[in-house]
This record gives sequence, structure tokens and C-alpha cells, in this order.
Amino acid sequence: MRVFKFGGASVKDADAVRNVGEILRLFPEDKILVVVSAMGKTTNAMEEIARHLYEKNYDEFRSLVADRKRFHLQIVDALFEEKNHPIFTTVKTIFNDLGNRVNVPIAENYDFEYDQIVSLGEVVSTKIVQAYIDNLYHNSAWLDARKLVRTNHAYREAEVDWEKTQSLIQKAIAEHADKKIFVTQGFLGHTDEGFTTTLGREGSDFTAGIFAYCLDAVDVTIWKDVPGMLNADPKWFDNTVKLDSISFREAIELAYYGASVIHPKTIKPLQNKQIPLFVKSFLNPEAEGTVIQSSMENDDLVPSFIFKMDQVLISVTPKDFSFIVEENLSRIFAVLSACNAKINIMQNSALSFSFCVDGKTNLTCLQEKLSEEFEVKVNEGLELVTIRHYDTETIDRLTVGKETLLEQKTRQTARLVIKNVMAE
Repeated sequence: MRVFKFGGASVKDADAVRNVGEILRLFPEDKILVVVSAMGKTTNAMEEIARHLYEKNYDEFRSLVADRKRFHLQIVDALFEEKNHPIFTTVKTIFNDLGNRVNVPIAENYDFEYDQIVSLGEVVSTKIVQAYIDNLYHNSAWLDARKLVRTNHAYREAEVDWEKTQSLIQKAIAEHADKKIFVTQGFLGHTDEGFTTTLGREGSDFTAGIFAYCLDAVDVTIWKDVPGMLNADPKWFDNTVKLDSISFREAIELAYYGASVIHPKTIKPLQNKQIPLFVKSFLNPEAEGTVIQSSMENDDLVPSFIFKMDQVLISVTPKDFSFIVEENLSRIFAVLSACNAKINIMQNSALSFSFCVDGKTNLTCLQEKLSEEFEVKVNEGLELVTIRHYDTETIDRLTVGKETLLEQKTRQTARLVIKNVMAE
């Protein structure tokens, strides 16, 4: 069994879905499990639908549901010449049932409602993709991840029950032993009572890792609109280089620091069973791409750069001029938790503690709570740059016209919080 994961961009319209079918044609001898995300920007739209329903903005809710229904029916209409194909009714039923949610009591737990609604983006996407693939090959099965991936009750960030999940997945595959292609949803799971959960935004990569682990897959391929893993995001860095081969360890490090190609949770189950992970282009599927595997021999060949923009550096000093010790740190971290703030980098001296958060963080909450005991200094509009396998020349090139406010270095990683002074 091989596992393929196709994200929203790779199924964004009818031509993209046809391209998925052509990629599968390149592997005529293989059994393949296909993990599919919601189409295009549907997850964002479904989040808005959930919010408007919860806030009882029924006109906006109905309008957005109708828009998503039209969007998916247009794709179906372009894919299927047979206009009485059951997929038309399937799509209409999903969105008609969603529209009727205005007549159903809403749960007090917003995260619960979010998972029940947003998950439908993946459900309808996989229904369409599987119907199209079955028209081509007549040898596929649709699998419902809402009945296969068992999780706890942490809606929107559910944790996987690996033992139960493995049993359910293996049983489902055995029941369709005559099929060669299986299509299922990324991002989704279920509780023991059968309620839908989600695994966190961008969790479809993780789903591919879950199924690969449970099925002892030969490999996993994540199909992207890039030629593989690049050493930097082209939006922020010129002259990017493709990484041909890196280790599981290096991929985890890059994901931890914020590289967006691979979801951080994806790597661990694959590393546990030494299942190689390929990142390849759905625009050029026969190209080599990047392979992530156990060997570390190529990790330091090319420096990698991770840029986090719109960063805020907050520095706090005790008002009584006491040292930054464990007692102070425990109070600071309590405030961070209360304000739902996530630290991207931190550093302390004898009298101050500094940390970076994303600009979308609730800064008012942080400042108000921290100011009760500390002097608080805030610098906004900064960049956090992480360089794996750095050298002095690389750092010098990146900091031209920049002021470095915070710097950390280990043997392999340099992290800099910088401010653009040339624009001032």
C-alpha cells in the first residue's frame, strides 16, 4: 500500500481533479490510499459558515452554504457528462442538510459545532474525487475517516487513539480487499460516541501519516504545487534550492521552527516505522521531488531559512528589580496561557525576560496582565528568521539593513529577531 495526500490546491477545480486521476494512472500496479483535503479555500468558507450559524446570523449562513453548494456542483458538472450521476444528489444532500442546521439546537461548545460543520468540506471533496476516480478505473472505495480515526474529545485539536485506529483502518481495508484505490478524508476523526473531531488546521498531512503507520505503507507522497521541499519560502527568499533528501530529524526541526511544507505531527509515525515521505509536484509528477528518510548525511549540504513575519517582541522586567527566577517565570507563563499566547522564541537575562509572539496574538491581554507585576516593553512589526546549518556569510547577507534585537545560536541553528531599519 502506498499513501498519497492531495491538498486543497490540488483539487481546487475540475481540471485539478482530472490531474489527480492522471497521477494515479502513473501507478497501475500499486494499491493506493488517497487522502484528500477540502477543495480550494473551502475550509476557510466552512469556518465562516460555522461561525455565522453559532452567532445565529442566519442570512449570512444561508448565503455561504449556497455559495459552497454552487462551487462544488460546478466542479461536478464539469467532471461528469452523465448528469444523472448519483454524485449530483450526494453533493446537494450534504449542503441541503447543512442548510437545515438552522432548525437544530446548537451545542454550547463552539469547538464541537465547528468540527461537525467544517469537516463537511473534506466529506464532499472526497465524495467527488472518489466518484470521478471510480468512473475512470471502476476499482475504488470511499472510506469515512469519521469512523476510522479514533480520537479523544479535544475538538479542533483531537489526539489519536493509535491502537483503536489501527484496528479500525485495517478492518476497513480488509472489507474492500478487491479494491486498488481507496479515498478518504484528511483532518478528520471521531470520538467513541461517533461525534466528528478534527486534528487541527493543516491536519491532512498528519492523516496521511496515520494511515501509513496503521497500514505499514511502502511510502507516503504529499503532492504540492512546489517541486519538493525548498530551503526557504519563495515569498520571502530569492534563489531557493530544492532539498533532494533530508532526514526525519531535519524535517521535524524545520517543521518545529515553522516550515510550512510538512505538518509537524506527520513525521513521527513515519519515523517510527521508517516509512519514507516524498514531497512531489502535482504539476510535474514524474520529477524526483524530495525524500524524507532516516539518513542524515545530506542534512547540512544546503542552509534552510524559515521566516516568520509580523512578530512582536515583548520584554518584561520585574518592577521590584528582582532577578528573573523560577517564581517570576511561572507567573509570566501563567499569563501567556491565560491569554492563549504561543511563544516562538524566548530569552532571559538576570533582570529581563523576552519572547516573540505572532502579531495576531491578544497583545492587550498580555500587556494588561503582565503590567501588574512587570515593566513591559513591546516592539512590533518584526521578523523572526531561523537558519539551519548557518555560516557567518549567510547571517551577514540576511541582516543587511536590519537591526538585530535578539539572537540565539546553537551548533546548527541560528535564530534572529530583526527589524528593518532601511524602511524607516
